[in-house]
Amino acid sequence: MSLFKWCSNGMHMMLFGDVLAIYSSSEKGNCCCVSMHVVYGQKGALNMVIVAAFIAMRSKVIFILLMLLITVSGTNSDGTLSKQRILEVERKLKHLRKHSLKTIQSEDGDIIDCVNIKKQPAFDHPALKDHKIQMAPSYNSAKKDPIERTRSKTKSAMMKQKDDESYATVTSQIWQKSGSCPKGTIPVRRIRKRELLKAHSINEYGRKKPSFLNRQKAIVFATGFRYLGGKGDIRVFSPSVEKDDEYSTAQVSLLNGSYNDYECIESGWAVNPSVYGDRKTRLFVYWTADGSHETGCFDLTCPGFIQTSNEIALGAAIYPIPVPGGLPYQITIYIYKDLITNNWWVQYGENTNIGYWPPEIFRAICYNAESVEWGGEVYSTTVGHTPHTKTQMGNGQFSRGDSASILRMRVHDNYPSLKIPEWVQYYSDEYNCYDVYYQSDYLEDPEFYYGGPGSNLMCP
Repeated sequence: MSLFKWCSNGMHMMLFGDVLAIYSSSEKGNCCCVSMHVVYGQKGALNMVIVAAFIAMRSKVIFILLMLLITVSGTNSDGTLSKQRILEVERKLKHLRKHSLKTIQSEDGDIIDCVNIKKQPAFDHPALKDHKIQMAPSYNSAKKDPIERTRSKTKSAMMKQKDDESYATVTSQIWQKSGSCPKGTIPVRRIRKRELLKAHSINEYGRKKPSFLNRQKAIVFATGFRYLGGKGDIRVFSPSVEKDDEYSTAQVSLLNGSYNDYECIESGWAVNPSVYGDRKTRLFVYWTADGSHETGCFDLTCPGFIQTSNEIALGAAIYPIPVPGGLPYQITIYIYKDLITNNWWVQYGENTNIGYWPPEIFRAICYNAESVEWGGEVYSTTVGHTPHTKTQMGNGQFSRGDSASILRMRVHDNYPSLKIPEWVQYYSDEYNCYDVYYQSDYLEDPEFYYGGPGSNLMCP
């Protein structure tokens, strides 16, 4: 900690922790005082208070106070958490839990709070103060999938049974074995104090870093239409995540806007230690209205997503998880727009509507999305560098064969029902680390494979 000051007699300064108090007791000539208080905390974080321009002219003291307070870390100079930061976190957690009507202790260590649906975190958003909850979508275009209807008519019972046994669709979560939330409430996974304390700030907890430089994707995407929905069957895995500040996800995403200021809504599975505190595979939703600069978060960690289901907890562990040589599991995600209310709904499986993003929190995607993406994403500060992160994407294997996959990809555009996407492109940011394979020739339904181990001989 260091304090720099220059001042004539009559100007007094007192320092209380990170607070700098300045006052005058006498007037003696002209003086100019500039004071800077700098604290170097954990990892070089900087707390700065600048007070400038005190001008005294003869017998009258005229001063202009310009104060800029920048707080980027709640740590003391020795790297320990400040008392103020701890109290701030405790107030936040108390606020989140005050509307809990029932608590469920899950066998995997999670605590699920059954929160009054009208008191859920979404309504802390200033744009949603007077929002009326839509309990069910007005229309679901997934019910009109001509491809599935045709397939069910032409496929023999034996072939259909073989397909049904090849992948088991998962809709259950571990916490459900310990209880259920009553109607009129929603299950909210309780945020742990230690995760919130590790975050850069309370407001940034649960939000992705805005820079694309540290995120690597391996995706297939559809463009060329006004998209009102996207769907896919995502195989579930438990990839290895090397560091606590890294993550690996697989999702269906809808996007709108420019590279640095895009709007995005997405859902899938994630292994994200910084948000969830462990390396379990968990169901997630994510949104942002500005490229994750100041808005957006995973699940219900910030106001925005409105949940209606009392059966599914966002951020809860998916169950069961496949084991090597065992039956493969998948989750079905469908994100679609309600054409009457303009709400963007998330459907889990074929029948469970989890909730929606209301149009009030967006600018352009409230009308339509410009593209739909399917695939994986890895975040690490060491992607694109040597040594590269060892965090895996998918199941850690390169595409094809037994790698991660997304099947039954569908879009809803101007056509009245779901259809196989047209104008598809695919790419990977680092082909030697994570790659993609899109197969559509001679197939009734295109298949997309992706993934990789991260660091390897071709990706040192």
